[in-house]
Amino acid sequence: MAGHSKWAQIKRQKAAADFKKGATFSKLAREIHVAVREGGPNPDANVRLRMAMERAKREGMPNDTIERAIAKASGAGSESENYETVIYEGYGPGGVAVLAVALTDNRNRTASEVRHAFTRHNGTLGETGCVAWQFETVGQIVIAANGRDPDEVALLAIDAGATDVETADGEIVVTTDPANLGDVTEQLRAAGLSIQAADIQRVPQSSIDLDGQQAQTALKLLEALEDLDDVQAVYTNANFPADLTNN
Repeated sequence: MAGHSKWAQIKRQKAAADFKKGATFSKLAREIHVAVREGGPNPDANVRLRMAMERAKREGMPNDTIERAIAKASGAGSESENYETVIYEGYGPGGVAVLAVALTDNRNRTASEVRHAFTRHNGTLGETGCVAWQFETVGQIVIAANGRDPDEVALLAIDAGATDVETADGEIVVTTDPANLGDVTEQLRAAGLSIQAADIQRVPQSSIDLDGQQAQTALKLLEALEDLDDVQAVYTNANFPADLTNN
């Protein structure tokens, strides 16, 4: 099993309770920009763009804002931006592994901000490759159970090409090969399932249990990294106590 990240669940709960629309839209527009630059402006032929657009729509980004982001990345207008993907790796409280994936137009600025977040919350920014080996890159689809039989959903998902299905806290989490994420998502949506999220994820192969002050501090580190403008996603192998996921 690829496993299900407790931090991913906390992020979804945090987003629902503390939605920062401006910052979220900026990150989504940046992801759309990079997807267009890498694969072109046609979502039918560009899986990364299609997934970015779907995520933007789930987060409430208006269609005209999405179209403007695509047009801007395609070269329309006078502004030109060039982003590159940079992955920062390090350790948090209790020795947990932390990955922060950034899209940046200024490596020095982003590295400084990421390093400050680690230092402020009892973490250490490490060298490239120091923790990445502890994570598996997968496609992950989160489905709202909504009374559906998990076994039925699992069969649908496996038939669609999924590699694993598990149920956690009222959610059904479907794991796929990253290359098959778009196709599996479309088949499950066509089957009438409610897709909450569908993204490429880095899932920890094992986890480290945290509690007490270490758990609180580690959570603050992850949230501080998430709040940085350049950081698109944060992953960890920390396993948090249930009371933190309910806050």
